[in-house]
Amino acid sequence: MLNNACVLYSGGKDSSLMAVILQKLGYNVELITANFGVYPSFIPAKKTAKALGFKHNVLEMDKKYLIKACDIIINDGFPNEGIKYLHQKVVDKAADHYNLISDGTRRDDRTPKLNINQIRSLEDRKNVQYVNLDSFGIKTIKDITSNLFEFSNEMSNKDNNSDFEVEIRTFIDESGGNSTDIFPTHYQTRVTGYKKNIIEG
Repeated sequence: MLNNACVLYSGGKDSSLMAVILQKLGYNVELITANFGVYPSFIPAKKTAKALGFKHNVLEMDKKYLIKACDIIINDGFPNEGIKYLHQKVVDKAADHYNLISDGTRRDDRTPKLNINQIRSLEDRKNVQYVNLDSFGIKTIKDITSNLFEFSNEMSNKDNNSDFEVEIRTFIDESGGNSTDIFPTHYQTRVTGYKKNIIEG
């Protein structure tokens, strides 16, 4: 087996595809979901990881990073920069434990996403490798994952979502703010397992 690799994992199709690719390439893959101690948002991701047969770990992060991200988001009035900030902190910590760090960010994602200079800095500082799905566009991801995985598609809530958004919203609401002013209501797609033909094949 090649060196240990992690995928920053939300339970969605992009990070699930990244995990399958690395596994097929011979990496010892673990799925990790960051948690800042505000809400156990990792539970949906853990369920999906189990359904796909991957080991899952919770990466416990200092709450101060979440607080700073929420400050950024509230000051901006929208979530992009705060989520980017959290993503950078999580990737940096993961690099202390794994030889290869990956996530499901793709070509047309805007956030969270590392730019080329941040990737080079990470690899040089931590002596690690970083990969994502940057050559894949949304249409390609949709084609591949629809043939590979089963999905649920529900209104996003705390029990079906393992994105940073869950703890951000929880912290803002518990601090007297209103997260619905920043995060619009939307549907959440979560992988629930492999397609039957994949299992049988």
